[in-house]
Amino acid sequence: MPITMTKKEETKETKYQELLETIEKMSVLELSEFVKVLEERFGVSASAMAVPVGPAPAPDAGGAPVPEKTSFNVVLKNAGGSKIQVIKLVKEITGKGLTEAKEMTEKTPSVIKEGAQKEEAEELKKKFEAAGATIALE
Repeated sequence: MPITMTKKEETKETKYQELLETIEKMSVLELSEFVKVLEERFGVSASAMAVPVGPAPAPDAGGAPVPEKTSFNVVLKNAGGSKIQVIKLVKEITGKGLTEAKEMTEKTPSVIKEGAQKEEAEELKKKFEAAGATIALE
C-alpha cells in the first residue's frame, strides 16, 4: 500500500528539496560565505565543539583539591594583524592545506588542536601570540 503525503508534508518536502538543490550547486567559496552569513545572522558558530566524555566529577564536600586539567583544546580566537604568519602556523600544526588553514584563520573561533597536553598547548599558544594571534586554552 503506497504512503500518501498530506499537502502540508509535500510542501515542506518540496521547500527543503529546492533549498538542498540550491546548496548543491554552490561552490566551496559560496558555501563558506553562506555559513558566515548564517553565523552572523543567528549568532551561532559552525566550529566543532569538544564533547566531554564520561560523567562530570561530583563536587567533593571534604575540600580535596580539584585535579589540575592536563588536556587542552587550543582555540584561535583572533588571527590578529599578521594573518599570513598565523595561516602558516595553522597549516603547519594541523597538516591541512592552504585553503583550509586560511578558512580556519578567518572563521574564528577555530579549534586548532584538540586534546593537547599542557606543555604542548602552552607552547602552541606562545607561537601564535608571537605571530600576533589571540589564543585560548580550553
